[in-house]
Amino acid sequence: MVEASPLRRDLNACADERFDLVVIGGGVFGACAALDAAQRGLKVALIEQGDWGGATSAHSYKMIHGGIRYVQHGDVVRVRHSARARRSFLKIAPHLCHPLPVVVPTEGRFGLKGPWALRAGMAVYDALTLDRNRGITDPDRRVPPGQSWSKAKVQARYPGLAAAELTGAGVFFDGQMYNPPRLVLALVRTAAAHGAVTANYLQAHKLITRAGRIEAVEAVDQVSQTRVCLRTSMVLNAAGPYAEALLRGALDLNVTPPTPFSRDTYFIVNRPLVEGHAALALPAQTSDPDAVVSRGARHLFLVPWHGATLVGVWHHVMPQAVTDFAVTEAELNGYLAEINQAYRGLDLSLNDISLVNAGLVPFGENAPGATHLKYAHRSRLIDHREHGIDGLVSLIGVRYTTGPLDAPWALDQLGQMLGRPLPPSRLTSEPLIGGEAPNQAGLTATIKTALAQATNGQAVDLAENFARRHGSAYGPVLQLAEADPSLAQIIGSGPHQAILAAEIAHAARYEMALTLSDIMFRRTDLATTGAPAPATIKAAASVMAQALGWDEERQAREIALVSAAARAARTGRMGLSDPAAAFQAAPAATAA
Repeated sequence: MVEASPLRRDLNACADERFDLVVIGGGVFGACAALDAAQRGLKVALIEQGDWGGATSAHSYKMIHGGIRYVQHGDVVRVRHSARARRSFLKIAPHLCHPLPVVVPTEGRFGLKGPWALRAGMAVYDALTLDRNRGITDPDRRVPPGQSWSKAKVQARYPGLAAAELTGAGVFFDGQMYNPPRLVLALVRTAAAHGAVTANYLQAHKLITRAGRIEAVEAVDQVSQTRVCLRTSMVLNAAGPYAEALLRGALDLNVTPPTPFSRDTYFIVNRPLVEGHAALALPAQTSDPDAVVSRGARHLFLVPWHGATLVGVWHHVMPQAVTDFAVTEAELNGYLAEINQAYRGLDLSLNDISLVNAGLVPFGENAPGATHLKYAHRSRLIDHREHGIDGLVSLIGVRYTTGPLDAPWALDQLGQMLGRPLPPSRLTSEPLIGGEAPNQAGLTATIKTALAQATNGQAVDLAENFARRHGSAYGPVLQLAEADPSLAQIIGSGPHQAILAAEIAHAARYEMALTLSDIMFRRTDLATTGAPAPATIKAAASVMAQALGWDEERQAREIALVSAAARAARTGRMGLSDPAAAFQAAPAATAA
């Protein structure tokens, strides 16, 4: 692994350079593409208008889907593709990804909802993914085959299930992310370590062409409000749901047909709703019309995560992406009614919701007002030579999971435009920064001892989650705590929402955190399951201020922005926030 301190780059210093590739969009697909390009020897710049992994990637359902659902579609290619992508994440980022058991209750003895049909489906899936653990050395990161549970075991674990038709359950294993934005950050930092130039809060404004070929990207630095020009031979537009809006605004180009999107929504209840660490699948009130073999309704899930429970997912189709969207109170009440009906005794109300997450993902073609919705099957790759522009490709990713495989697909296309063969991709085989420990349990034990020494025993209870956030790259964080006793203090409460103050200082110095929101919502776990206490926000702001030289006015503005964002997230008011808001009226000496 190449080691480096990937600070945000001042791209004005790159005015005389020429890049092979500029990647626009710092979600999982853009981050994967930048790392893949850097590993293959290209001179690459990665820019993002907000923070790394701050939009759709941050609001994903934290699942790394291995493709079992596509067995009922008869889509073997997609099953294999998804399982390979899941294996890639478990291999290159073992500290941030782990297998997740998913319990699917069965009804009746025979028929498609019964145990025999589910066992057959899981057996087919296991056979199609025999190589699902190839290259995964940590036994705790290996995906087991499907299992069956008895009716008695299911009833003991999940008393809220209707017992009349219950005959047991099948259990398959998928993947779960510990923290999706930190996984994107690990990709970005690793790309920077391999020589990529990376800058968040840099918004692409215009794509410059000459004689039908890409020449440069003009961007606005949200921190300094200055314009930056990046000369390049190629551009990969990986702006996710905002990719087509970027083309319209930066190049006056309309893609036809436009990509339909779904606002995928789930909410978080900040306590366990089911026993254990397995997700529970429950019948929704809609079905999948694309399924060749269907068990009936789609599934909703109760998923344990960080001591809380993720509840969802619900889909709302949009003809195209929008920058602002909201989940209404009426919609939330409808979702609550559906999940309460599916599992007796939950009796959830709006007061139980600590956070609403929603993001835009590509969806299938659906008639207006359709109830039973078709999903998008694959990412969309657009070679804009069909629009008369050479050197430009757009990648609109379908699911977080497929980033490690779909990004190299886009790079292969760009390599053809570059006119020289690219070496094979190494994206799915080399560990990310933090992912080099061969065994996560052993790493956690080592970190527990190191934390005890650095904090005089105060932070021992944080060891497991600290190890998940930083993996094998924990050393520089603890060095800060050892050098400055004030950074050895604990901020937040409870094992899942508490961090070491040194993690904030490290994020500001080495992880390109420029705002308090970056810290609260993406670099740490302080606000991942609900609004943190005002004292927690203030304490985090104080550490950030010391690291970046903020004055009291800047601290107050940052605290206000975080508090407003936390309130908005609890009520479902999502969308693309103004990336320049935290820097407005900020003195130049304290903004960077």
